[in-house]
Amino acid sequence: MSDVLILAIESSCDETAAAVVKNGREVLSNVISSQIDLHTLYGGVVPEIASRKHTEQINQVIEEALKEANVTLNDITAIAVTYGPGLVGALLVGVSAAKAISFARKIPLVGVHHIEGHISANFIENKELEPPFVCLVVSGGHSHLVKVMDYGKYEILGRTRDDAAGEAFDKVARAIGLGYPGGPKIDRVSKEGNPDAIKFPRAKVEGSVYDFSFSGLKSAVLNYLNSCEMKGETIVQADVAASFQKAVVDVLVEHSMQAVSEAGMKKFAIAGGVASNSALRAALSKACEENGIEFFHPSPILCTDNAAMIGCAGYYEYLAGNISNYDLNAVPALKLGER
Repeated sequence: MSDVLILAIESSCDETAAAVVKNGREVLSNVISSQIDLHTLYGGVVPEIASRKHTEQINQVIEEALKEANVTLNDITAIAVTYGPGLVGALLVGVSAAKAISFARKIPLVGVHHIEGHISANFIENKELEPPFVCLVVSGGHSHLVKVMDYGKYEILGRTRDDAAGEAFDKVARAIGLGYPGGPKIDRVSKEGNPDAIKFPRAKVEGSVYDFSFSGLKSAVLNYLNSCEMKGETIVQADVAASFQKAVVDVLVEHSMQAVSEAGMKKFAIAGGVASNSALRAALSKACEENGIEFFHPSPILCTDNAAMIGCAGYYEYLAGNISNYDLNAVPALKLGER
């Protein structure tokens, strides 16, 4: 069988990305144009600005990805693009670019689910990893526990009922004066703090053992800060950050280990932006070791939004014959498993 080269495009939030992936797991190029510096001015992602920057960057990023991979559009087997979930305007830029290239060059088009992309990032660096396994997807917009039954076949075991883990990190970081993006800043500051200094709550969702809820934890942090202010007590930023982070990590680890155990599996993976958090990685690594579970995780560059993961997911969708029509549209609230 001849090599399958996937040109992948990702523009679901504030990264404009393109990649060329060979046979699903070999990344020939992975170009990411980040907008973090721009959105830091506003304390978070501004959808209209993100869409405008995607429009400015998309063609250059695609050209750079092809050039870096040393291929042309004539070599490309299929084009994979994120079509949801995400910011609708941002998604539309990537989908429009992919459809235009597909139509002009008669290259098959493959729509990819963003979370499926994050899960697939594990296949790139862990060549030996094959389904089935359980995966924890934690990012700014998502907190999912997923049973990966086969390539492209998923069962959602649990999801957040309110704030995603990454969203809680951003909001708490802003409240304690660290600014945006919250995840990396809390991770860094927490190393200097005492994670047991403040007892923050670990929420459980009644009747849904694998679901997450982080809004109560976020409120508890805000209440603690207000209480300290009213009493004139000193707020130790590093202790608040470390204690908050430990509360999030404890819940993620507990739910994950319970899910792997009850699913009767011996393989566990993490994915998404928060998956690069050092405390979460260390705690999951320790828990997996204690329970005799193989632990898989992508390197930090593949945890953030990138197109290589979309190329990997797109490869397996292409092999399964899931080719999209030109009526493919951006679906901002797309659920995993939907097409």
